[in-house]
Amino acid sequence: MAGGLSRRMGRDKAWLDAGGEPLVARAVRRLAPQVASVAISVRAVTREFEALGVPLVVDARSEAGAGPLAAVAAGLRYAQAHGFPAIVTVPCDAPFFPDDLVATLAAAAAAVAVARSARGLEPAFGVWRLAAAPAIERALERPGVALRAAFEGAGGAEVAFAPGDPDPFLNLNSPEDAAAFAAALRACAEDGRNAS
Repeated sequence: MAGGLSRRMGRDKAWLDAGGEPLVARAVRRLAPQVASVAISVRAVTREFEALGVPLVVDARSEAGAGPLAAVAAGLRYAQAHGFPAIVTVPCDAPFFPDDLVATLAAAAAAVAVARSARGLEPAFGVWRLAAAPAIERALERPGVALRAAFEGAGGAEVAFAPGDPDPFLNLNSPEDAAAFAAALRACAEDGRNAS
C-alpha cells in the first residue's frame, strides 16, 4: 500500500531512501517471493510508480478519508477481476516486515487474518480473502470506518508474530521514524546482520 498522504512525514514516504532504493521498491522486493503477483495500491498513477514495473491499483477514495480501507477494497476488486483468491497487504513504509508474513497469515482459517505484534494489532499487514469483500465494501460506505473496525466486522483472526531486532513492524510515519530506520540499517550492517 503506497497511497497514503504522508502528512506526518512531510513528504511522500514511498520514495524515502531505504538503503539505496525507495521504500516502495523495497516493499515490492521483500513481498514478491512470498506471493504469486505484486501490485501497488496508489492514489494516482505516476511515471515513478509505473517505472517499478508492477501493476498499479488506484484507490482514489483514500483521499476522501477512507485511508488503507480504500486500498483493501480496491485490492479485493483487483483480485476478483484477475482470478486471485486473496490479497496480502503491507504498507510500503514498513521496511522490515517478516519474510514469512504471508505463509504465517495464510495459515489462519479465516476470511481475514492480520498480524499482532508486541505493540498490538497491525491491521495493515493482512491476508484478505475474497469472502471478506462484501464486509469490506459495506465498511467503506460508512464514513470514518477504520481498517481495524473493518477487520473485526469481517470476522478476522489475529496472528501473533514474535518481536525482532530490527522491529519487523517498524512503521515510518515521521522524520524521527526515518532516522530510526537509518540507524537500524547501520546497526545491521555493523553487526553483519541482513536487513534487506
